[in-house]
Amino acid sequence: MAAQARNIPETGPTGPLTRTAQPYAEERSKTLQAQREELATSVRPVNPVNNDLDAVRRERAALQQAIYEAAQMQRKLCAPRELLWNELEIAGEMFPVRHLSGDYFKVMKLGSALGLAVGDIAGKGLTAGIWQTHLMGLTQRCARRHADPAAVVAQMNRELWQDQGQPPLTALFFARIAKGNDLVYCNAGQPAPLLLRDGGPPERLQEGGPMLGALETAVYRSGRVRLDPGDMLMAYSDGVTECLNSQGDEFGMERLAATAGAFRSASANQALFSTLATVLDFADACSASDDLTLLVVRRREPAPRKRVSGNQVSRGAAVRRRKPAAEAKVSES
Repeated sequence: MAAQARNIPETGPTGPLTRTAQPYAEERSKTLQAQREELATSVRPVNPVNNDLDAVRRERAALQQAIYEAAQMQRKLCAPRELLWNELEIAGEMFPVRHLSGDYFKVMKLGSALGLAVGDIAGKGLTAGIWQTHLMGLTQRCARRHADPAAVVAQMNRELWQDQGQPPLTALFFARIAKGNDLVYCNAGQPAPLLLRDGGPPERLQEGGPMLGALETAVYRSGRVRLDPGDMLMAYSDGVTECLNSQGDEFGMERLAATAGAFRSASANQALFSTLATVLDFADACSASDDLTLLVVRRREPAPRKRVSGNQVSRGAAVRRRKPAAEAKVSES
């Protein structure tokens, strides 16, 4: 019994049981470590994806900021938006349907004359917005080179065809006003501006030729009108007359003529914003589908002369008679 007892292995915590469980614990620990590593491997790609999304958001915000700054630069290039020149009041504004506008207007001093331009580049968004800067600079350069508006527009068309294999289609109304208030113009495919006079129907300024970029050998002609006191000229892009309401109706030429006639006696700035407000009220909840641009020129009526009564004349003569004596008294003192 004693010998057999000596051969019995220990069964305590430090006995064979512990020696048998230790390899199992080590194997279990290795298994758990492998599972943790596998889990970490499967989770790790989430962080790069989040980082990529954050980078995309930052790039988008930077792009939106750049587009906003470009839109503000467009507005500055279209300045001045309000101007008094001799007897003329001039006001202009544009509303892009997207961030950048394919429309433009420009008021420029050309020596003793004044140049006016309203342009509409086919298309919308970034492409038309990039072209806008080029067309505006081209307008100014050719306007300083030629006195005749038809020659200005023809030169622009030639340069577009020389510089570009496929130039952008651009509608342009360009006019030159001399000090005598004679307006010489050329309309290259733009909706005919309205000239409103006292007591008569609106005149439409249609003389000109095709859109820029439509025909390389296009021929253009100039028209001439005179701005009398109280007359108002309204030039616009097709986004104004083609503005739609919820029933699918266009604002149209008749509504524009009626609106312009209603505000003919107002200042150019008041007529501009009242007309734009009428167009936007007509559209109501419908978003504009095209850029809106409007330029208003109004010749002010001369201020009425004040009538001087006989008593005022007598008092004025008495003051003039007393004035030398007063001056003598001051010099003596």
